[in-house]
Amino acid sequence: VQLQASGGGLVEAGGSLTLSCRANTNFFRALTMDWYCQFPGNDRELVAKITDRGIIHYGDYMKGRITISRDDAKQSVSLQINNLRPEDTGVFYCHAEMRGGASFWGQGTLVTVSS
Repeated sequence: VQLQASGGGLVEAGGSLTLSCRANTNFFRALTMDWYCQFPGNDRELVAKITDRGIIHYGDYMKGRITISRDDAKQSVSLQINNLRPEDTGVFYCHAEMRGGASFWGQGTLVTVSS
């Protein structure tokens, strides 16, 4: 499974971004899709998860400012982030999990929030 993330960039504090991740697999419907963020100097942490059944879990840090969604027909998952803060600056990664335990990472997309 190859994952292609996009949508990062430079945004002013208070602004919004929508990140997208496209997967090149016919098994997308069976995947749990996640977004992680690696903030400077920290390990990657879970931002949001959406299972193959559409069950959603948000990490504590950005909860209330984010919305994750998936489009199985387009084999894609999106993450909308609102009210961005300078401390949200980091590299966002798309991640896919299969039921058997295999997982895959996409390349990161950098989000930079200016104050």
